[in-house]
Amino acid sequence: MGDFFDIFFNFQFMADHFDVVFQGFLVTLKLSAVGGALALVWGLILAVLRQVPGKWLAPVRWLVIAYIDCLRGLPLLLVIMLLYSGLATLATQGLIPRDIGIPQWFGQPDPFWYGVMALTLTYGAYMAEVYRAGIEAVPRGQTEAARSLGMSHGQAMRFIIVPQAVRKVIPPLLNDFIALMKDTALVSVIGLVEAVQAGRDLYSEFYNPSGFTLGAFMFLIVTIPLARFVDRLIKNQNEKFQRGLP
Repeated sequence: MGDFFDIFFNFQFMADHFDVVFQGFLVTLKLSAVGGALALVWGLILAVLRQVPGKWLAPVRWLVIAYIDCLRGLPLLLVIMLLYSGLATLATQGLIPRDIGIPQWFGQPDPFWYGVMALTLTYGAYMAEVYRAGIEAVPRGQTEAARSLGMSHGQAMRFIIVPQAVRKVIPPLLNDFIALMKDTALVSVIGLVEAVQAGRDLYSEFYNPSGFTLGAFMFLIVTIPLARFVDRLIKNQNEKFQRGLP
């Protein structure tokens, strides 16, 4: 039993190498924050485009549906590898600007931005479906009332439907954010040193997996409070719904 704790819960080892794992976890937090924020915006754009009315805009709806289906069906790891290899190849061949193909914006390395792009594209598709559920949960009569007041479809969505939809779907969006944060570990395959890669580097040097355990603790410190916060939001929504019943 002592050997087990010495291998996986060597607190002296964790203390000695805390800075290494913590610096990697800061990269994880940055990646989660930027990728999560962009995915929220991109998902909302996709959801609104999927709701555009009229025959002439049907191709837009079909393209959005096809995009959402494809990105939800592809592994995030594959999306990361496609962006990493594809954009770099296009940039080196001069087919796209180097700043786009090998981005190093705001002092962050290109693997960071490939990860942000992959997270945005993939989780934007998941969040679009969450937003769509919220939009469709708003009573249809509110759209009709807005149109009867002279609002266009865009105005009705902007001022009436979307604000209500967003409030309804905050808990599932936060669940998606928790999943996104955990999936940032996949970006390590293209050389980004985040929390998991930092633990792997320590293991390759000292053959002690306690670095992974330290990284796991850091993830739990963030994800467990978020999960409890989501539970609280769901409970509040259920209580409001129960009070609204006749």
